[in-house]
Amino acid sequence: MVEATGYKTSQKDVSLPVAVKAEVDVYLQRQSSTSDIVAVSGKPLLAPKAKEAFDKGLQAINANKLDKAEKFVGEAMKLAPGHPDVLFLQGVLYLNRRSWPQAQAVLEKAAQMDPGNARVLAALGMALTGQGKYEAAIPLLEKSLQLEAGGWETHWALAKSYYYHQQYDQALKTSQQALAESNGKAPQIELLVAQSLTAVGQYEESAQTLRAFLKSHGDRPEAATARRWLEGLANSGKIRRE
Repeated sequence: MVEATGYKTSQKDVSLPVAVKAEVDVYLQRQSSTSDIVAVSGKPLLAPKAKEAFDKGLQAINANKLDKAEKFVGEAMKLAPGHPDVLFLQGVLYLNRRSWPQAQAVLEKAAQMDPGNARVLAALGMALTGQGKYEAAIPLLEKSLQLEAGGWETHWALAKSYYYHQQYDQALKTSQQALAESNGKAPQIELLVAQSLTAVGQYEESAQTLRAFLKSHGDRPEAATARRWLEGLANSGKIRRE
């Protein structure tokens, strides 16, 4: 929501399936005229055709129509190849395709142009996490969350990076936060919580988490992993068998 004296209220809030929101340029229209347009963002404005391609690409990504999104993102890149919003959108498309190195390359360019953009930093951190570059991902994800409250996906990526970087206390706290924020959208986060609990020596709590996951989500692909971990805790004498 954007408000300014003498201008009509304008709102543009676009969510993306990678824990970030597209920060597109929002325009305020003077109440006395339909022709005077003022950009809120300090970034260069997208030309009308580029903005149309951007918006269509964004809608396609939100609808998980990635082939269609690729077409429109490609058009936007041709029309505005150096615009940080377009680079960000291309990076998000790569993230959704799990093309981690390509996402990293594009998002690094966007971050150089807009280093204070929390969404760009979060997306870049996710690209690094996807490649197992946990040490490099952590400061980016942390800075993103310092700049702006992130979604559960950002906390999940940070928790994974903490865990595999052997920062287990932080991994536990952050994975629990991600699980709470996800509101049931990603129950597999419970496995990371269980891993982190085991890593800090809270074996019974880990077992309880795994049992709760199996009770509620025994038909998910991750259930076999949960059963194996639970059996491993019992075999090692960390917990009592039920």
